[in-house]
Amino acid sequence: MAYCTLAQLTDRYSERMLLDISDRGDAPVEAVDVALIDRAIADADALIDGYLKVRYALPLASVPRLVTDLSLRISIYYAHAHVAADKIKADYEAALRTLRDISTGMIRLDIEGVEPAASGASEVRTNEPERPLSAATMKGYI
Repeated sequence: MAYCTLAQLTDRYSERMLLDISDRGDAPVEAVDVALIDRAIADADALIDGYLKVRYALPLASVPRLVTDLSLRISIYYAHAHVAADKIKADYEAALRTLRDISTGMIRLDIEGVEPAASGASEVRTNEPERPLSAATMKGYI
């Protein structure tokens, strides 16, 4: 399941930008290169899955808006053949920082029941010894 679509990329970045990205030859293009965009989306989603699988069971039951936003930012960056504009590069780098924060648990996605169970390595176990101070042992002091 893709985290974003061509229509969402078009809405956010405009068809003109997608046409410019699709233009990789001598003759100008008249349509968006759907295969190029699909490949960029698939690559972005694979990167996102790599970060999410640390904390969440995949595939996600529903796609949070944050994940869609990250997929849009990374996909448009991946679709560029050459140097991307400074804004697109900054958005890509911010998306990677956000993914790192999700994988470390600093940012939690609002998805129910998909976070894997703890391995037990992070739990604390104690044994509760008998308490040395009680009414019986303090007889004469109280």
